[in-house]
Amino acid sequence: MVNTACNTQPPHVRMGALAWKRCVGCGCKILDRFLLFALDGYWHCHCLKCSCCQAQLAEIGSSCFTKRGLILCKSDYLRLFGNSGACRACSKSIPANEMVMRAQGNVFHVKCFVCSICHNQLLPGDRFHSANGKLYCERDRPTACVHRNDHLDSLREHNISEQKS
Repeated sequence: MVNTACNTQPPHVRMGALAWKRCVGCGCKILDRFLLFALDGYWHCHCLKCSCCQAQLAEIGSSCFTKRGLILCKSDYLRLFGNSGACRACSKSIPANEMVMRAQGNVFHVKCFVCSICHNQLLPGDRFHSANGKLYCERDRPTACVHRNDHLDSLREHNISEQKS
């Protein structure tokens, strides 16, 4: 909502060495000690509010969300748009506030982001390969037949049996 009581001038007005910013919310100069920069504009701390609950976003956290023209706090964003999709591995829903892993346009629960052969967890920074929607660690990638045999031999040594899929 923009307040029409203040003059509407460009976002900054130069006065000597000072550059006054204009609030995107109310249109007035920002003379306060603190100001916020969000959604490509400057805001008074009291003007950047959640479109649903009217909470001042600077008071409840360091982030804000925007979707469909709404400015939202985290809890209202999750309430309105709460689901981030389905996990590629288990097909179960992933809540929007849960950490995920992504590979080639697919989304995974962190616990489901595992090698399809040895079932070892793939962690951020690990090298992995993806083929036909399946994930493979560096050792088990389909093109690494020589390395794969070495890996399977080491699994046999540790009493882990091979399973055919």
